[in-house]
Amino acid sequence: MGDPRKLKKKYNTPSHPWQGERIKEEKELMIKYGLKNKREVWKAQSYLRNLRAQARNLQAQIRTENPQAIKEADLLLKKCYRLGLLSEGAALVDVLAIEIETVLARRLQSLVYTKGLSSTPKQARQLIAHGHIVLGDRRVTIPGLLVPKGQERFVDYHSSSPFSFEEHPMRPKSTKTEEGMEIPSQVPEKIKIEVPAEGGGSS
Repeated sequence: MGDPRKLKKKYNTPSHPWQGERIKEEKELMIKYGLKNKREVWKAQSYLRNLRAQARNLQAQIRTENPQAIKEADLLLKKCYRLGLLSEGAALVDVLAIEIETVLARRLQSLVYTKGLSSTPKQARQLIAHGHIVLGDRRVTIPGLLVPKGQERFVDYHSSSPFSFEEHPMRPKSTKTEEGMEIPSQVPEKIKIEVPAEGGGSS
């Protein structure tokens, strides 16, 4: 059967644990995006760091007119565009300018909130974790999933979720701003969400 696969850590911890400005920035990101802990900030930073490293490496190879590097650069740009991190027609140098908030905004948790399916980022996380959210026809329970731009419109309530009914008392009520943009009205954040069990009962 072979040895069990050794999972690689998906983030790097800060080189210095007590940097006041960094700690403040991490806390602000946690509050704004409803993150569970600082590890989620570090994961986004590591993901972004890897993208930038790829871009710098490819830039150096392209200067030597490496044809494979040109192909890989095109794939990297298409990937960033597909994930909503870059606009169409962006150049390799634009990868170096991607901000961490751009990455955090593409998380499923952030999209559930910005689409008005939850009243707060924290409630969005709760809805996802309890199986109330789908991406197309697939139920997703991973708040940190990066959603491709083309699939963003498929983020919705699961058909079996009580939240799929507009009359549900804890479902956010949308209000329109002067510009016509719909935003969710605030509702109590600390709620108990019951998920029906497979047999039809509630857990």
